[in-house]
Amino acid sequence: MKIITWNINGIRSFKYGIKKTLDSFNADIICVQETKVTRDLLDERTAVVDGYNSYFSFSRGRSGYSGVATFCKDSATPFAAEEGLTGLLVNNGEAVGCYGDQTAFSTEELHSLDGEGRAVITQHKLMGAEDPETLTVINVYCPRADPEKPERKLFKLQFYRLLQSRAEAIVGSGSHVIILGDINTSHRPIDHCDPDDVDNFEKNPGRKWLNSFLYGSLENGTDDEEDEEDEEKADSETFQKFVPGGKFVDTFRHFHPTRVGAFTCWSTLTGARQTNYGTRIDYIFASRSLVEKSLQNADIMPEVEGSDHCPVWAQLSCTLVPSPRCPSLCTRYMPEFVGRQQKLSSFLVKVSEQKAAFRDNTENLPGSQEAGEVRENVSPEAAGLQGNAGRKRPSNGPPETSTSKGKKSKSVKTAAKPQGSLLSFFKPKPTPEVPSSHSMRPSPNPAANCIDSSSEIHKTEDDTEYSKLTEQLTNKDNEEKSRNSKTITGGPSSQESIQSNGTSDHETTNSKKGSDFWKSVFHGPPQPPLCKVHKEPCILRTVKKAGPTLGRQFFVCARPQGHTSNPEARCNFFAWVDKSR
Repeated sequence: MKIITWNINGIRSFKYGIKKTLDSFNADIICVQETKVTRDLLDERTAVVDGYNSYFSFSRGRSGYSGVATFCKDSATPFAAEEGLTGLLVNNGEAVGCYGDQTAFSTEELHSLDGEGRAVITQHKLMGAEDPETLTVINVYCPRADPEKPERKLFKLQFYRLLQSRAEAIVGSGSHVIILGDINTSHRPIDHCDPDDVDNFEKNPGRKWLNSFLYGSLENGTDDEEDEEDEEKADSETFQKFVPGGKFVDTFRHFHPTRVGAFTCWSTLTGARQTNYGTRIDYIFASRSLVEKSLQNADIMPEVEGSDHCPVWAQLSCTLVPSPRCPSLCTRYMPEFVGRQQKLSSFLVKVSEQKAAFRDNTENLPGSQEAGEVRENVSPEAAGLQGNAGRKRPSNGPPETSTSKGKKSKSVKTAAKPQGSLLSFFKPKPTPEVPSSHSMRPSPNPAANCIDSSSEIHKTEDDTEYSKLTEQLTNKDNEEKSRNSKTITGGPSSQESIQSNGTSDHETTNSKKGSDFWKSVFHGPPQPPLCKVHKEPCILRTVKKAGPTLGRQFFVCARPQGHTSNPEARCNFFAWVDKSR
């Protein structure tokens, strides 16, 4: 049996299609996180994949956010499937059960924890020596603690507590358990590219939770120093609520306890994957009994691209027994994909209290993992310019009433007035610049000449100015032709005469003035300086974080981010852009 987890950063962004991607892994169970799709945006090509049965969890409060999905081969069809960790989203009798102690959570907290589409549970049967055994797979996308939103830090810790309570309750029922997905915390310094750059690395409450959750951790306990700040004391109190168990094993570190540089997530904005400057936050945790009995190997797949994360896989020496029927949570049973016409009453159901609770938390939902870094600049609004063709001609008659306007709008198509020429939309302004001679030459295309000649038939009295201008341009064109012919026949002396009368210098001066004017209006981006270490052109960045420098631009080294000891990585060059330029 092979199982895989991968944060795909958007399920609709598969380059070669979802089926080809799933087949390329040759795995029995494939769990993906951050699908960024809600049920109304889920298409049949993604939901119903030939050879697989899939189970989705969607965000209730925000579109294009969070979401997890589990794809099982038909030979690994689960016997039960459930969305969420709390049991509040179960609406059928095929639930996995074993919810653990939830007395520490309020009803609102439970609704909120399951409202972002962060967990899908599937339960399978394994072929045992005597009787079939049970394997429960918990696919999770744990929240990210946004530094700018302290409430999300507490939300993340609550999610950890709920996950541990549910997983340990399932283990207590006699089932093997695998927890896999994006845990969003690097456990040890070896799992981080630069742990020295992180303040109080070991005291992070997420790492303390992992120490209590995993078997064979370096430490277990709380930090009770009296000189801690209030915030850290609050973290310690929260950690004391965790029940130390150590019932699960980090499968990767079980086989590779000292491998360095084994990261699963990199920043795409800084190109950190090129220098392997990342973190290991994607895991496959397995219950100790399963590791001792069936686990054969586990590893990461950094060579697989397509996301800011890479997949993680594990191999077990056990055989899955498929269920003859998919659980009701399977996407192939959704009314929009099953082919049955839905009843009108299904569109007129009342909004439940559960959905209302999810809506209350919509405004506080954060962005995705890299949302704080990849927000795009807000484009300035384009100025609305109206040409002469859009101006309404003055009317000599009495003002029109609303009735007459309505009648006129209906009879526009049948009016006897001849259709205007296309050239009327390109009339020059009152003080036009005289174009070059070759721009007024007749077109070699006969069809084009026909259009020009036919346009004279439809001229009206309002085109008098246009006719005069055309005559002036024609005379100017003849003068330029005559002057050009003299230049060709006159030889060098004619060229000198042109320079003596100042015509060429005058045109050059006007051209330079025009160029300088447009450069002053559209000056473009500033010229990048060279970084002091690599002597290479820098790249322009813009501050996205709220504060006094929001919107300001600066230059940094163009190389990918990396450790300071790596000479191929980005140097520490930094320079603000001078606003006066």
